[in-house]
Amino acid sequence: MKIVIIGGTGLIGSKLADKLRQLGHEVIAASPRTGVNTMTGEGLADALAGAQVVVDVANSPSFEDGPVMSFFQTSGQNLLAAEAAAGVGHHIALSVVGTERLLASGYFRAKLVQEELIKAAPIPYTIVRATQFFEFISSIAHAGTRGQAVHLSSVLMQPIAAEDVASALVDIALAGPIHGMVELAGPEAIRLDEIVRRYLRATGDERTVETDPNTGYFGTAVNDQSLTPGEQPLLGKTPLDAWLKSVAIKK
Repeated sequence: MKIVIIGGTGLIGSKLADKLRQLGHEVIAASPRTGVNTMTGEGLADALAGAQVVVDVANSPSFEDGPVMSFFQTSGQNLLAAEAAAGVGHHIALSVVGTERLLASGYFRAKLVQEELIKAAPIPYTIVRATQFFEFISSIAHAGTRGQAVHLSSVLMQPIAAEDVASALVDIALAGPIHGMVELAGPEAIRLDEIVRRYLRATGDERTVETDPNTGYFGTAVNDQSLTPGEQPLLGKTPLDAWLKSVAIKK
């Protein structure tokens, strides 16, 4: 098949592109770097010509409320209109577990708008809501750092390796649209403060973790159901400790 990956040069997109090419599919890794811009529409028609499947794993360059809403709304509208014109048969979008439970955050309000645009469009679709990636643990630690201490809540999470997200998206891209949503999570539920504590230890980082239930998640109030999947999610294979070993080896 011809499969177009929007955000195809990013963390998930590049892994997904490699896996699909190894299976013999024609893959277009679409991003502004490759001349395809969903915000302006530049290059979209050419990229989508003859495509059977589109996988949208693009993320907003800004997480500020106004720009992030503009990104997901505008790019979503442009992409879906171009897909309808090209006769695309399956639209897959990567979203976030807990989106509807985190609407105090402008980012999650924008992701919900993206999902609603997909549901209202004529293209058959699958929405894949994933939990947080292991690869963003460093950013979470950075955001919570004050001095030599990382202030985090002990909220329950079920993070997943980017490699496992890409593998799941391969299976979903090669299957038919479900006209609905699936959830994707890591194999184990772990509390956020413990995740970061283990990450710092594995990478030789001397910062300490201080548990503070009032910090929320990037400033948004959360509970143990906010960032964890519902019943019967698709599960990745990589546990946190195995991923941490690979990170420690690279360092």
